[in-house]
This record gives sequence, C-alpha cells and structure tokens, in this order.
Amino acid sequence: MRIFISSLITGFEAQRAAARRAVTTLRHEPVMAEDFGAQPNSPQIACLQGLRSSDMMVLILGEHYGFVPHSSPLSATHQEYREARETKPVLAFVQEGIAPGPEQAAFIAEVQAWEGGLFRGSFIAPDDLQDGLTRALHDVTLANATAPVDEQEMVASAIAMLPRENRNQATSAMLELVVVGGPRQRILRPVELEDEGLAERLEQSALYGKNRLFDRSLGTTSGLDGADLILSQERGASIRLTEHGSIAVRVPLDEPRSQGRGMDHMSGMVIIEESVQNRLGMALDFAAEIIDHIDRTQRLTHLVIAVRLSGVEYRGWRTQAQHAARPNSMQLGMGGERERPPVTLTTRRAALGLDRTVLVEDILIPLRRQFPSAD
Repeated sequence: MRIFISSLITGFEAQRAAARRAVTTLRHEPVMAEDFGAQPNSPQIACLQGLRSSDMMVLILGEHYGFVPHSSPLSATHQEYREARETKPVLAFVQEGIAPGPEQAAFIAEVQAWEGGLFRGSFIAPDDLQDGLTRALHDVTLANATAPVDEQEMVASAIAMLPRENRNQATSAMLELVVVGGPRQRILRPVELEDEGLAERLEQSALYGKNRLFDRSLGTTSGLDGADLILSQERGASIRLTEHGSIAVRVPLDEPRSQGRGMDHMSGMVIIEESVQNRLGMALDFAAEIIDHIDRTQRLTHLVIAVRLSGVEYRGWRTQAQHAARPNSMQLGMGGERERPPVTLTTRRAALGLDRTVLVEDILIPLRRQFPSAD
C-alpha cells in the first residue's frame, strides 16, 4: 500500500522520519516530498500528484500552519488534506502540548470534527508517533482483510443473545448491548472460560477500569451458565462471555438514588439522551477491551453490534437540556403497543477502536427514533 505522509517538513524532520519507519516496518511504501527529486512542476503540484497516486494519507499536525502561497488561501498541508478526505482514508495525528496560532487551531479543529475520518490520534514525541501510527496501520490492514463471514447469521446470533423481554413485569431501565464476532469460530476453550483469572479480569475491569459498568457498592457474582461465563449485580448489570468471543452487556440507565440529592419525580418516565450516549460508549469501550484481551491475534475480523433499551415502555425521550427546561411534563410512550426491535450494526473489527464516536452516533439516532420526543 502506498501511503502519503503529509506535514510541514522544516522542523518536523524527526516526526516524518518516525512516520517513515512505521510505514516501512509494516512493509508499506511511504510517499514523501523528500523523495520526489527534481520535478518539472512546482513542489506543491508534485505533492498533490504523489497524494493522488497513493492509497492513504497520514496527516501529522503540530504547532505551525506553514507557508500560504499566493495561489491559495490554504497552506500546502491543508490543501493536501482537503483533497485527500474526499477520495481516500486519512490517519490524522495531532501533537500534544502545543500552542497553535489561529490558522493552525482552525485546521486542527476541522480535522478533529470531520465525521468521515478514519482515525484521529495524538502524540508527544516522535517515538509516540511511530508507535501510534504502527498500531493504526496494523488495524487498517486487519480491517480490510477478507474473511468468510455470514453477516445474517451474526445478526441472528446477536439478537438471540439479548435477554428475553417480559412486558407484563415491571423491570429496571437497562441498556443491553451484544457484540458478536466473525468469522464464527471458537475463541475461548472451556478450560479458559472456567479459569478464575478470566472472571477476575472481567470483574476488575467492570468495577475499576476506565469503563466502569458495575456499581462498586454492590456485590458481584460470577459463574457459568451452560458454556457461557456470567458476571452480574443485583441492580441488573451483567456481562456474558461466550466461547465464540461474543459479549453481552447490560447496564442500568437510571442513576442510583443518593441521599442528599433533590428528587426528580419524572426521572422514571424519561430517557435522557446523554445518559444513553454515555452508557453506550462505555459498553462499546468495555466490549472492545475484552475482545482485544481474549483474541489478541485478531482472528475475529468482523463485528455485529445489537443494542436495545428495555424496561422503558412508557417513557419519552429527552436531552438533558430539554428535561431541565420542562422537568414536570412529559409525553408518555405507548408501551407494549409499539414494537421496538433492537438496533443492529455490522462493521469491521478495527472500527471499534478507530472510529467509536461514529459507531455510537449510528446506534444512538435509530434508538432515539423509537421513542416519542419530549416536546
């Protein structure tokens, strides 16, 4: 794969050398202005031609914006980015601890806000850049690898792992997420699922990791349910892990009531969008962490994600701002009269780590459409 490396050259020699090492380490071909030699065209035209002949761009941004030619209001690097984002994947890295001027700050904000971007990362030193780029390129390679997968079977498996709903029984509001990997194969042997170390790893991550799904004030139980490993808490939070590397997560939507806080009498009749978004992101992060732990060689290349909200039949949907503006009024849902199927999404495995923000949005919006708005 030909990879175009775009950045300032003067003052960024060490960073560009680090990017070259990352690209060549994975046996790709770096396309860099330093290698073009004598050209009949201007250096910028030569760079754009090199970009057009490449398969991907690596964009490295630091403190300075760079020279702006009379022929364009944009710097050379900015021009290259604008062209690349329309035609090819972009891996963007922004240096930390810098104080960019207005033009460069606007450029960085534009890149970080681009929803179609494949990856956005950061670095401090050239070694950090080399390590981060090596990992990102490795993930892209795996994401584009072909494998025999049956997406319909994966979707069916994901939906089947969602707990059965009982609409005649009052239950807590829960977010339920399932991630099924493909191609279908055994990832964990029975002895590995029975290993107490695996259960302890899941419990520690759920209680104390960066994505804390469990309540530390509650006890946790673990054990086998058939061939699956189950961890659960009394408020309904649970984690299920199968021998095929599939993972199901249940997380309470409502915050536990704490003494000393004012009562919100409508809290049991409303779904707060930011709460769903937060828990969805945490559940996806947790699932990604566990899948990476149990499948280090990335035999699973494709994923199906299924998400459902349960115990919310009569609730309406609001943002936090809408609820704060009208806390004592609410349009109720229709309960069991309306079917709310799970939202499913098929993606490459690498997307779970590379572009998780987009995944959250692509699930959140269809979930929101299933409920009446507040106003």
